[in-house]
Amino acid sequence: MAPFKRRSFLATAAVAAGASVTAGADPASAAAGPRPGPPESAPLGSVACLLAVPEAGRGIDWLRSALQVAVELELSAIPPYLCGWWSVRDRGSEAARLIRRIIDDEMYHLGVVCNLLVAVGGQPRIKAAAPTYPGPLPGGVRTGVTLYLSGLTRSFVHDVMMAIEAPEESLARGGRAAPTVGAFYGDLLKGFRTVAPRLSARGQLNARIGSDELRPAETLLDVERSLDIIREQGEGTSRSPADSFDDDRPAHYYAFGEIYHGRQLRETPEGWTFTGPPVPFPDARPMARVPAGGWPRPPAPVQQLLHRFDTGYTTVLDALDAAWADGGPRALDAAIHAMRGVEEPAVRLMETEIPGTRSTYGPQFRVLHQPPHMAPASAGDPGEGCPK
Repeated sequence: MAPFKRRSFLATAAVAAGASVTAGADPASAAAGPRPGPPESAPLGSVACLLAVPEAGRGIDWLRSALQVAVELELSAIPPYLCGWWSVRDRGSEAARLIRRIIDDEMYHLGVVCNLLVAVGGQPRIKAAAPTYPGPLPGGVRTGVTLYLSGLTRSFVHDVMMAIEAPEESLARGGRAAPTVGAFYGDLLKGFRTVAPRLSARGQLNARIGSDELRPAETLLDVERSLDIIREQGEGTSRSPADSFDDDRPAHYYAFGEIYHGRQLRETPEGWTFTGPPVPFPDARPMARVPAGGWPRPPAPVQQLLHRFDTGYTTVLDALDAAWADGGPRALDAAIHAMRGVEEPAVRLMETEIPGTRSTYGPQFRVLHQPPHMAPASAGDPGEGCPK
């Protein structure tokens, strides 16, 4: 059978399914009645808090809060992936190509959720959502996973990259069930179907990002298509890790799995396994794991590189905020230009040895004018509690 093209597959599936739950979502959740309240420790704007609201009670404010959590989630994955990609010496290697494609996808995902938030009358808070590393995934998703910044190592691929993208039930042996980003997006899609909000194209952006075309969402079908793409690009479908990816590599979780296991994913009589052709682990710059609080007492040349990087990174975030606040394509282009500019100081840091070690420095992804100890903004405004 010829491979499905992603867009035609999703469009056909959305039309055929109507209002059905997307593949991979829990079919029992809709009939299970009201969810229990969030745990006492659930922070304001957390996923636990949002999902504790009964489905019938999820209105436009709930959608806006959930979409801001989605902004935080998508943004949080990009810096670790960039560190892994920048650390690879041979950009033509299979691993570098896989990671670069995933970074493009994540930037597209960020654009999608920003467009959706603007479509329902919200305003993305991107700079305020910038996380501090090391730290948890935003919104309390996948409790126990710690995001940190490092050069590419097998443990980094397994503990950060694969952990972010992990599906509810892996199609490859060794997977385990766990609350996932994909499950959160499933509930977000249900929320759109329940609320059926009027969608405004004003302020949404058009852009070519990697192999994807970011377009305004003007109908529920547009929303379904966009959120399904995010889920399938990240964790895959419940049928096949590759059935909607044409000639591209499989979903992010399985692509990172190929790097970790050193083999391409193949379907066998026993199921999907990493037993295909070799995927050599690349030679990578030995960037050490950035410690909590950042690099202690770095030499002056390193401090200058860190400041250059953080200045550029802050410019990226400011330009992204401006892009979805009527700055439009020009502001988005400025963000892309600034992002390209931070690679040079990042690589120079990764080639600067930490005294007394065999490891090197790397970017800290700090937002300037924001104290390092400050937590990123949550989806709900402080003091408001769970949105109703």
